[in-house]
Amino acid sequence: MNMEQITLEVLKGYALHHDGTHGISHWRRVRENGLFLAESTGADTEVVELFSVFHDCRRRNEGRDPGHGARGAQLAVEMRGEWFQMDDEPFEHLLMACRAHTAGLTEAHSTVQTCWDADRLDLGRVGVIPRADRLCTRPAKDPDTIKWALARSQEGWDRH
Repeated sequence: MNMEQITLEVLKGYALHHDGTHGISHWRRVRENGLFLAESTGADTEVVELFSVFHDCRRRNEGRDPGHGARGAQLAVEMRGEWFQMDDEPFEHLLMACRAHTAGLTEAHSTVQTCWDADRLDLGRVGVIPRADRLCTRPAKDPDTIKWALARSQEGWDRH
């Protein structure tokens, strides 16, 4: 799986500014957050990486956009097989994570929870401090993790 190529392909249909609130820097921080959490949660890292790109990739605006997660999940369905291979069970986790990432849920498979937490830990970019009671996993709820993620999201940090 080549995440760089997948990301470039997904960006071809991204309607918003690449540097916007839900753009590529956010995707990269979600990826880093998810991979960090996966070290403790045992989450499927391929699902985490794909979630980081697909969960917001079909937004129509930077504000309230019902259905954007489902649209991102649909794109994953369309790209599966040609752009990446994934067994059915982890693929269902990816789809659920994308479709429900804004629903405020906390109960799900640990891989799905890791994806949701990876996204929620980046809320500082919009002026929201992540709350432990709205996170799913033990490592995400750790005050040091929240502080670390908050600093990264407020500074706009990403690796690239």
